Formats: sequence, structure tokens, C-alpha cells
Amino acid sequence: MRHNAARPPSVAERVLDLLGAFTSDRPKLTLSDLSRRAGLPLSTAHRIVAELVRRGALEREEDGRYRVGLWLWEVASLSPHGMSLRESAMPFLEDLYEATHQNVQLAVLDVPDVVYLERISARGAVNVVSRPGGRLAAHATGVGLVLLANAPAEVQESVLAAPLKRYTAKTISSPAKLRRVLADVRRDGYAISDRQIELVSVSVAAPVYGTDDTVVAAISLVVPAEGTDARSLVSAVRAAARGISRSLGAPRAARMPASAERKSRPAERSP
Repeated sequence: MRHNAARPPSVAERVLDLLGAFTSDRPKLTLSDLSRRAGLPLSTAHRIVAELVRRGALEREEDGRYRVGLWLWEVASLSPHGMSLRESAMPFLEDLYEATHQNVQLAVLDVPDVVYLERISARGAVNVVSRPGGRLAAHATGVGLVLLANAPAEVQESVLAAPLKRYTAKTISSPAKLRRVLADVRRDGYAISDRQIELVSVSVAAPVYGTDDTVVAAISLVVPAEGTDARSLVSAVRAAARGISRSLGAPRAARMPASAERKSRPAERSP
């Protein structure tokens, strides 16, 4: 629940609390679950849920549980960080995937997390916990480090001031270290997240720029930690990111000669 407990929640807040009850771990919920997780009386939850089902925002399964409906996906597709960005990125994500046959991801920042818009994976690729529509803490992911490094100072400070969630023994948990890493990412133009989410994988990430030359997204390649030289993949990831930036109309990408991008494309082999 995100509403102010000092006053009764508005109708809109109640609706959002109900929708926010669903998570990747709990994609289907009973009415009682929804009532409890949203902090609403059962009668109130029943009335609102019935209207959401009628409008297509929720769907009722045969077992009586509810899940998010297609109408919400239709609305979400109108987001500037949603389908249009994904559609521009897909040809370049697919090229990067064909060159490596590893996990390729596209994400945007929603502090303190990143939200994944797309992921392409091969059956034999290293395991990843991310999924389209899912979230992970920004400080622990390659895409998140890129996005935080290019975010406004106040956004960075809000993350640095909060507890840094630890996923593995390699996860950055020190604000001082995170500050140094973000400075390196800004300087280098890419990030390597080494076994921060899972000990079996390393992420190589690069920024995607929009029409005003600000960073609007990031892409990453997630590869096995064992036997992979992550730095050898940096040029391929940056080339894909530049291609997406050019597709979005970023001036800095348009100024880059096409020949330079071709030189940095990867060989057609797995890492």
C-alpha cells in the first residue's frame, strides 16, 4: 500500500493497491488475498474487483483466483518506455542474441529498481532471474549501474542513502563503493556487473540514448561467469546500444560514423 494512512484512501488509491497486490511470485490471487494484501475490507475489495473484471483489467480463473487482464497490457503499451522503445530495440537485441546466443536484455529505471522490458534467451544460456515486466535492484545489475550512473544526482543520492539489497556475496552493499563504481561507469560508457545477482553469471551493459541525448534505457548481455571474458563483449553490447539510440533519433548516435559501429560488431560465435 502506498497511500497516506493519515486519511482514508481515495477510490483511485484503492484500485492501485489492489492491482499492486500482484507480483511475479503471486500472479494469481484469491479475493481474500487481494483484500488482505491491499489492506481493504473484503466487501470493498469485492466491489472494486468486480468492476475491474468487468472492464478487463482483471480476469477471473476457473478456480476463483484473479490475475491481471489484457486491458492493462493494452494501456501499458502506450507508455513511452514500453512498446515503442521495445519495438525500436528488438532488431538490435536480436542481432546481439544471434551473435552470442546468450541472454540479451532491455531495461529502464524505476528507482530504486530497474524494470525489464524484454529478454531474449537461448535454451542453453546461463540462468537468469530477470523477466519482462520484472524488477531487480538497480545497484546490483549491469543495466541498473548504467542507468544510475547517468541519472540525475538527486536520484543517485536517494539510492546511495537507502539500504543496498544484497543478493550474493559479490553484491555491492557499500555506498562508498557504489559511488566509485558509478563514476567509473560514467567515464567508461559501460558497466560490468560481476556475479552480483547470481554467482553463475556476469552482465555487460551499455546505455541507450533518446532524442535529447539523455539515457532512456540500457541493454545488457548476461553470460556465464566461468570461462567468459566479459570485457571482450563490451564492443558488441555498445554497438547494439548505439544502434538503438540511432533508431530513437539520438543526436550523438547519428554523429557516429556507421563504419565505426560495423567495426565493433561481434564475431558470429558464442562467448
